[in-house]
Parts: sequence; C-alpha cells; structure tokens
Amino acid sequence: MLSPTPCLLSINNYFYPRGGAEVLFLEQNRMFEDIGWQVVPFSMQHSKNLPTPWSEYFPDEIEFGESYGLASKLVRAPRVIYSLQARKKLRALLRQVKPRIAHVHNIYHHLSPSILSVLRDEGIPVVLTVHDLKLGCPAYTMMRGSKPCDECRGGSFHRVVANRCIKGSLALSSLVMLESYVHRHLRLYDANVTRFVVPSRFMLEKLVEWGWDRERFVYIPNFVDLDRFKPTAPIGKRFVYCGRLDSLKGIATLITAAAKAGQPVTVVGAGPDDARLRALAVDLKADVDFRGHLTKDALAGVIETARAVVIPSEVNENAPLSVLEAYAAGRPVIGSRIAGIPELIREDETGVLFPTGDADALADALARFAALPDSRLVAMGAAGRQWVERDFSAAAYRSRMLELYQSIDGGSR
Repeated sequence: MLSPTPCLLSINNYFYPRGGAEVLFLEQNRMFEDIGWQVVPFSMQHSKNLPTPWSEYFPDEIEFGESYGLASKLVRAPRVIYSLQARKKLRALLRQVKPRIAHVHNIYHHLSPSILSVLRDEGIPVVLTVHDLKLGCPAYTMMRGSKPCDECRGGSFHRVVANRCIKGSLALSSLVMLESYVHRHLRLYDANVTRFVVPSRFMLEKLVEWGWDRERFVYIPNFVDLDRFKPTAPIGKRFVYCGRLDSLKGIATLITAAAKAGQPVTVVGAGPDDARLRALAVDLKADVDFRGHLTKDALAGVIETARAVVIPSEVNENAPLSVLEAYAAGRPVIGSRIAGIPELIREDETGVLFPTGDADALADALARFAALPDSRLVAMGAAGRQWVERDFSAAAYRSRMLELYQSIDGGSR
C-alpha cells in the first residue's frame, strides 16, 4: 500500500521574494513540490504576495514603518509580541491539512512565535531555519553601529531601548524589548522547536557562545538553483552588487570605492536607502548603474555579464545567497571579512576578502580585478562553480533536509 503524499507546512512572514530568506523559503517550497510533496504555505497577508489557494488562512498584514492610524497601531502592537490571530488562523489551517513537518523561516514581528506552541500541541515536529541572530539579539545583528555588541547577552534586553537599536526609535525599540522578554519567559523558541537549521558555521558558533545548546543545531548550508545560470558568458567590465539597498549592506562603501578606483558598478535591488545611495553616486561622480528590482532571469543575466560580484556587507551576515549565485554564474566574489562571508570565499581561488567598511581596500581590490586577465577571472569563476555544484546544489540541500526530517519524525506520518 502506497503511503500518503507527505505534507510540508512552510512558514514565513512574507510570501513573495522580498529578500534572501524569502528566496530560500520559496525555492525550498518549489524543490519539495518537484519531488511530490504537498507544500502548504502559511504567511501574512501582503499586497505583493504570490497567489496561493491557502491565502484565506493568512493573518492580516503587519508592516513596520507604515503610516497606520492610532487605532491600527494599538491593534497591531500586541500581535507583534504574541499574535492570537495567527494562532487562530493556523489552527483553522491545521483542520484542513496534516503536515508531516512544519518548516519555519522568519516569523518574528509579524506572525510571531506564538504559533510554535500550536504546532507542538498538534504533535508536528518543527524545524526552524536561523536566518539571523534574533534568537540571541533583539535587534538580530549582535552589532551596534559597525561594532560587535553583546550588551543583551544573558537576557539584558533593556539595552535595546537604551541604545535605540530598532531604527533609532524609542517606541519600536521598547516594543521589541518587551517582545524579547515575553518570548524568553514563555520559552517560545526553546520549548517548541525540534531542530534549528543554521546555514553558516559563524551563526552556529555565535548562538552557542550566547548560551544555546549546540545539540539543538544542524548545519545545512544554503543552495542555489544551478540551472538558472550559464557560466560560459564572456567576462564583463562592470562589477555587480545584488541585494537589499540598506545601510547595513555596505553599498555606500562600495560606491565610494568605485569612485576612488574609477571602476563601473551595477547595483541590483531595492530598499530604504535607494535615494540616498543614488545621491551619493552623483556627488562622488561614480559610475553606478542602479537597476532596481529585477526578475530572477534578469538578475541571472546581469550576474553572468559581471567582472566580479561584490558583497560589501557591514553587518553580521549569515550566508549570502548572492555569493552562491555569483559562483553559479562562473564569477568570482569580492567580499567583506565579516561573519559568514569568509566561509564562502577561498582567497585568490574563488575571490578575495577585504576589511569590512574599508573603502580604500575595496578600491584596491576593484582596481586589481579590473587589471587581471579575463582568463584569470574565468579560472576563479570555474573554481566557484565547481564548489557550488558539489556542496551547494539544490540536490545536496534537499538530501540533507530530508535526512533531518526523517531523523525527527521517523517518516511515520
């Protein structure tokens, strides 16, 4: 007798490709659908969401930074901490489907970890992919400005208010402080998550350092869809950045370095610092082509024509997908020496590292790569492609994830 189709309940705040976490979430959904699983998403309502027959079960949108009226803000604030609506919606969904596994991605501030105990009560094993450092740090970066910060270590979450860590706002920082204290007191993550998946060893070691049990974590690196990229295109002249336009991503440092080195840069992505970065490029007379948000295919085309991809991040990055996408396209990477990025760059073999936030050092790297023979860049790109084919393919990721799922539920449902 054939076993029933396995069901994966896949959970994330957003159901559209907003950032790296969402891209991984959506790609993983597709990956499991391709091998015959029923994948049921659970997200919040949002105008940009992809279509899905399950959207009627999505709770209402919460979006930080929106100009809600006072009444709307009062309604939304408790849901940031502990969403009764998300719990109710999830229970309704679970009356329709019987998941073998629930795989959770980013849920804080929106769906909230209140939903985790609902899954536990239903006897559903929970896997949570750790996309940032929120399990330890209320502001999820373990940084203050450009410096490492451990002021909240041990549960001293009041420091997030003293330092106004959330968008410089006293109100938002106070809300996140309260959220962190409530979640810690109720043990919403600790008591309800079966295994935490970490895509970088940096993230694993940092959370263990902050008191988490090493045995709760499983290292499973991110993956890239190799079929999206053609690593045979000629080496181009322009350097490429692709990602969110946010001050933490170091794009201002990249623009400054591009101006110093006289090198052209293409910036792909959108975000809150778009206007400021465009103005900076004009002020510095830097050759920067802002392309905005692109489709997956268009993005692949830009990366394939790059000279190298630059990852100038100035925050504790986990495991940027843009590094793997560069390698899949046969392009080397110039990356900042911070957090999980050095794990993904083999010095002078697949790319180079530079000191975080150092525009002069990055300018030197850009100038060096501009002067290298195309054949040398092809060789570096080929080494990166071989690496992702072996260790970061969709097949490798799926195999590791299936092994994890099997280990925590025994395949019995």
